Amino acid sequence: MADPLALIADRARAAMAVVDPDTADHDPVVRPSQHADVQVNAALAMAKRLGRPPRDVAADLVAALDIDDLCHPPEVAGPGFINLTVRDDVLAALLTDLEHPMRGVRPTDDPHTVVVDYSAPNVAKEMHVGHLRSTIIGDALARSLAFIGHDVVRQNHLGDWGTPFGMLIEQLIDSGVDPATATTAGTADTTAGLIADLNAFYRSARATFDDDPNFAERSRNRVVALQAGDPDSLRLWQLLVDTSKEYFSDAYRRLEVSLTEHDYAGESTYNDVLDDVVAELEAKGLLVVDDGALCAFPPGFTGRDDEPMPLIVRKADGGYGYAATDLAALRHRVRELGATELLYVVGAPQHDHLEMVFAVAGQAGWLDGGIDAEHVSFGSVLGEDGKMFRTRAGDTVRLAELVDEAVSRAAGLLDAKSTGLTADDAADVASAIGLGAVKYADLSSDRVKDYVFAWDRMLALTGNTAPYLQYAHARMCSILAKARPEDRQAATAQAVVIGEAAEHDLAMALLGFDAAVHACTHRRAPHRLCTYLYELATTYTAFYEACPVLRPDDPAVRRSRLALCALTATVLATGLDLLGIRAPERV
Repeated sequence: MADPLALIADRARAAMAVVDPDTADHDPVVRPSQHADVQVNAALAMAKRLGRPPRDVAADLVAALDIDDLCHPPEVAGPGFINLTVRDDVLAALLTDLEHPMRGVRPTDDPHTVVVDYSAPNVAKEMHVGHLRSTIIGDALARSLAFIGHDVVRQNHLGDWGTPFGMLIEQLIDSGVDPATATTAGTADTTAGLIADLNAFYRSARATFDDDPNFAERSRNRVVALQAGDPDSLRLWQLLVDTSKEYFSDAYRRLEVSLTEHDYAGESTYNDVLDDVVAELEAKGLLVVDDGALCAFPPGFTGRDDEPMPLIVRKADGGYGYAATDLAALRHRVRELGATELLYVVGAPQHDHLEMVFAVAGQAGWLDGGIDAEHVSFGSVLGEDGKMFRTRAGDTVRLAELVDEAVSRAAGLLDAKSTGLTADDAADVASAIGLGAVKYADLSSDRVKDYVFAWDRMLALTGNTAPYLQYAHARMCSILAKARPEDRQAATAQAVVIGEAAEHDLAMALLGFDAAVHACTHRRAPHRLCTYLYELATTYTAFYEACPVLRPDDPAVRRSRLALCALTATVLATGLDLLGIRAPERV
């Protein structure tokens, strides 16, 4: 275990059991401190329980605290805080864990099969800024959960079924696509050309649907035929789905997220089991007929006038909506995928719907055995005017255009810095910086809150931004590249000897990576990891200013400081990778 706070917490918990056996399983309240490395605050809560002065309880805890092999002698401060400073030789020994692949991070002691549902764009619609947060947050959580040892199953619940496909299929037919040859290569190419601009294709179909009663009637009939399994309708539908999937896959590649076509599990995936889902819910007495529709009424959900709120599982016309599909997906994830934990990275407006789905699933017994379903909600992306982020013309910002602008702005930043990179390398670095800036601006804010999309702020080279961290990492790599080969080769964690306060502080910061990763995964809070990485980079800057790395005459000092540089670069790059952000060695 490489985390000094966790080691001290174990010792503090043992001391608490000596002073008051009834507190053996209580939180010792171990926190970082401005006055020492660590502060143990357990005495305050214990004092209330024991009816004694907190400083007296703190003194008893110090007497029972077996800590000499880790820390300097404890000090009691204020009303009963116990301040501890970790010994330099202990820090140096703990740093060796950072050279292992886990970088000192403890694997989870309770591994789960975790399904992470995220992104979920609609077929035949272009991805836009509204898909950004789900995709970025979901990907960061999936990466981090897998890193600590969970079996992560990504699920991209595409909107690939429902009434809009009637008008979209009719639009294809009116554009000259022959249903009989829809699966041939030539027709597929024609279709790809027709819907190259997905937004324009969808808007055109919608406008025709609204203006042409005959087209609208054909579209409604087409939906019925599609849902009944009509071969021509299914071929055209599949053509729309396949073309859209190619577009989505390209978007994910450009965004550098880990979703692949293997992770697509659209609404249509569950068509064949919807009747069975309804039959099971009916058999368990969970559905009633309400105004012709088959509904569930999970307890605790009310609407206007405190009337019970229905979850419509089957509509009055016999069709199925989102509720049935979501219930079928949840059941499939538990029974077929073996999920013991379900994370839905979906916007806050879907809270009530998802909570009702979870409640009905719980009533059906699908979440028995400690299976947990959780809505990982998030706020909106706002413009600098505080309103929903849109183009100057008031349109929704397309994701492709946003990525293009991010990379273009980052390229301008590189030009201004005169890096001397080749054209190909500069393009690759611009992509890393531009995408990193967009992702980090999202992830560094508390996900439940709205955040303001501001180009100048997210691309700034100072402050809590991805470019600042990426440039810091590149500076570390530059120092390592300039070092003497024999020093580089000898600069391992075992070479670290801590003698300066700035070295001590950097070592403590490095050893906080474990706590940051676990806070990110346990609390579903990528911003905790972002905050840690920023604090690590600023601590490194203070170290670099106070402790010259390449200049000392003593080779042991040079190699020790080079090792601290290398460890910091490694932890920083690993942390950024968990967020889905690259850390170039040159910028």
